[in-house]
This record gives sequence, C-alpha cells and structure tokens, in this order.
Amino acid sequence: MNYTLNQLRIFLKVAQTRSITKAAEELHLTQPAVSIQLKNFQEQFDIPLIEVLHKRIYVTDFGQEIAEAADKILTEVYAINYKMHAHKGQLTGKLKFSVVSTGKYIAPYFIADFIRQHPGVELQMDVTNKTQVVTSLEKNEVDFSWVSVLPETLKIEKIELMQNKLFVVGNAETQYNEALYDKSIFENIPLIYREQGSGTRHVMEKFILQNNLPVRKKMELTSNEAVKQAVIAGLGYSIMPLIGIKNELVNQQLRIIPVEGFPITSTWTLIWLKDKKLSPVAQAYLDYVTQEKQNLIHEKFAWFENQG
Repeated sequence: MNYTLNQLRIFLKVAQTRSITKAAEELHLTQPAVSIQLKNFQEQFDIPLIEVLHKRIYVTDFGQEIAEAADKILTEVYAINYKMHAHKGQLTGKLKFSVVSTGKYIAPYFIADFIRQHPGVELQMDVTNKTQVVTSLEKNEVDFSWVSVLPETLKIEKIELMQNKLFVVGNAETQYNEALYDKSIFENIPLIYREQGSGTRHVMEKFILQNNLPVRKKMELTSNEAVKQAVIAGLGYSIMPLIGIKNELVNQQLRIIPVEGFPITSTWTLIWLKDKKLSPVAQAYLDYVTQEKQNLIHEKFAWFENQG
C-alpha cells in the first residue's frame, strides 16, 4: 500500500458526491486529474471500491468502509495542522458554507478578506438551490448558510446582511419604453421560471399569487445562469435578482422593464442552527461579519444599494 493523502481526499469526495465531475468542481481539480488519482488509488486494492452502472457511480460496501476510514484519517491530519497553527497563534480549521445559487454573487465578497487574514482557514462552499441549502444546514453538515428566504421548519440564528432585489427583465431588443407599466403587462410577456426549490422562484411565485397576476409560464430552467442566457436569447422574460445581472445590464444584453410593484425585495441572510456550538473558526467568522458587514456593503455593493 502506497496511497497518498491526496488520493484519500479525492476518493472520499467521489464517494460523497457520487460524481467525478462534482468531486472535481469541489476540489478545484480537472476531471482527468480526479479520474487518474481515483484509478491509481483503486489499483492498490483487490476489491472494487466503486462500480459504474448506466453511467452512475455506486460505492461498494468495501468502498464505504474505506471512505469512512479516509474521513477519519483526514480529520486527524486536519487536527495535527490545527495544533501546529494554534501553537503559532494562528487561526486554523475548516469553514463550511452552503449558499443558494444567486448567493454566489455576494457570498465571496463577505468571505475573501477573512480568508486572507487567516491563511490557515480552509474554505468549503457548496452552491446549490434553497432546498438543498436548508437540507445541509438541517443535517449539520455546514457552519453557515446563505439564503434570501428563511426556512420555516428550522430553529435558527441569523444576521441580516443586505437586500435582494428582483426586477422584470427582457433582452436588448425589448420594446417596453414607458416610464412605468402596470401589472397587466404580464398578460403579454411569457415568463421563464427557476426550478422548484429555488429561493428566487419562491419569492417570484409569492408575489404573483399575492397580486393575482395573469402570468404566462414559458419554461422552467435549473440555474440563474440558464435563465439569464434564455432571456438574452429572446426566449422570454423573467423576474431576476439584480445582483446577478450587473454585467449584462452594463453590456446592454438585458434591460429592466419598469413595472408597478417592483423591485420585489427579500433579505440576504447568514443563518446557522440555534444552539449550535460554533468552532473557533466559525465564531471568528461570525464576529468578523458582524463587525464588517456595513463596510463591505458600502465598499463592494454601493451600485446595488443605489438601484431601486
């Protein structure tokens, strides 16, 4: 046996995600690099660790035992590193976030300086839809979650950060040029929706229901980027978070259509489980955000705060 810590780390991530593509993304590696290291790791065992059936990865019983052992080994390695940095007076450890998909446009700005100040901290950030974010928090798999719609079923603590603003948008060829349209405009514009479980869709549907809007649902797509590209291509219109379309507005690929009652607003919020015992790293980050959030909003998002 001559496997490396890197191979253990890669195999564990593949076992957790059941996907080479997903593992590569989370480890910031290429798919070929993950595949090669996984193959080299497997060659050291006479019993299969994973099986591929109909292009899906399944972890064998033996593979699951190895994954659990790898997790323990890597945890001990992190503990050794933590003790070393602690003796040097440095903050170290893992900081785990789950972030709703449109949160990827703001979360890095609230994290970057903290990571730069504490190079011994390792960041893990899973970007997904609202349903999966809440699930990861409920299972205590992360320290914090970024949401724009608070979960109704969990007991949480929170820090409100900044507004989330949603506007009606069309592409560059949109011919709606009046100063303000009433809500009857929705009778004439086909809307592109996010998937079920999306926070953007939740806010959008709540507004539509409360105002009894006569919407025409055109299609449903599974990411903010997909919706954005569909609108740019002229496949329809959508109600989108301003935070994710800055470049497209500047480049005049998208246009905001002024409609009565918009923007719809919600609040970007950092949440964590009530009564959760935060690690030293997590507590340090919480203190940092509490102290620096207004400076960060002013410095990084003045353009956003002034749009409304």
